[in-house]
Amino acid sequence: MFKVKIADLVVEIDHIYPFVKEICKSYIYTGDGFDFRIKSTQADIDKERAITSEEGYSDGYLENICIYRQIALRLLEKDAFVMHAAVIGVGDKAYAFTAKSGTGKSTHIALWKRFLGDRVSVINGDKPILRFIDGKLYAYGTPWCGKEMWNTNMRAELNGLCFLERAKENKIVKITPMEASPLVMKQILIPNDAEGVIKTFEMVDKMLSITNLWRLGCNISQEAAIKAYMAMHGGYNEN
Repeated sequence: MFKVKIADLVVEIDHIYPFVKEICKSYIYTGDGFDFRIKSTQADIDKERAITSEEGYSDGYLENICIYRQIALRLLEKDAFVMHAAVIGVGDKAYAFTAKSGTGKSTHIALWKRFLGDRVSVINGDKPILRFIDGKLYAYGTPWCGKEMWNTNMRAELNGLCFLERAKENKIVKITPMEASPLVMKQILIPNDAEGVIKTFEMVDKMLSITNLWRLGCNISQEAAIKAYMAMHGGYNEN
C-alpha cells in the first residue's frame, strides 16, 4: 500500500503487483491522511485481461490500468476528470491537444518541443487530469501518460484545447463549444451511473465555456507547431 499526490489530491492505493508503484515513484506522498482510497483485486485484473484486445500484458500492467480507471471515476467527487489528450505547459499556461488515436498528438508535441525548447514542459502525453479549482480549470501531470512516458508532476491553468486533424496544409481556426462538444466527448471516460454521467457532462460543458477552442489541420512540418503556437499562445486566428 502507498499514497500518491495527483491533481492536489492524495490517493491511497492498495495494490498487488509492484508495477504501479514503480511508475508512480515521482508522485509518492508520505504525509498523513488521504482524499480517497483505491483497492485492486485479482478479479479486477482477470476481468481486464478478458476484455483487452492485446496479448502479452503482465498482471502488473493490467492492474495499473484498473487502478487508474478507478481513480478516474472517483475524481468526479472532486470536480475533476481524465481526458485522452496530450498537454503541454508554456509559461504558466497549459494547452491540450486531442484527436483520435494515430492522428499524431505525440508528433505535434515533439514539434512544439523542437520549436520552443526548454520553454515547453510536457505535463502529460496521453491521459491528464483536468480539475476545477476556484472557477479555474487546471491540467495536471500524472504517471499515466502513454507509451512515451511523457509527464511532469506539475499543474498549469488550461488556456486552450485543440482538436488535431491530418491535413496537407497547416491551418488553425477557432471553433465554438457546440462544434467542440461531440469531439471532446469521444475523449472522456463516461461513467455507467446516471449521476456520474450528469456530473461529467456538466464539467465538460463548463470546460468548453471557459476555454479557448481550436481546430488544427496539420502535417508533420515545423510550421504546424509555429502556427498553433501563434494562435493558441499569441491570439492569432486564421479566420
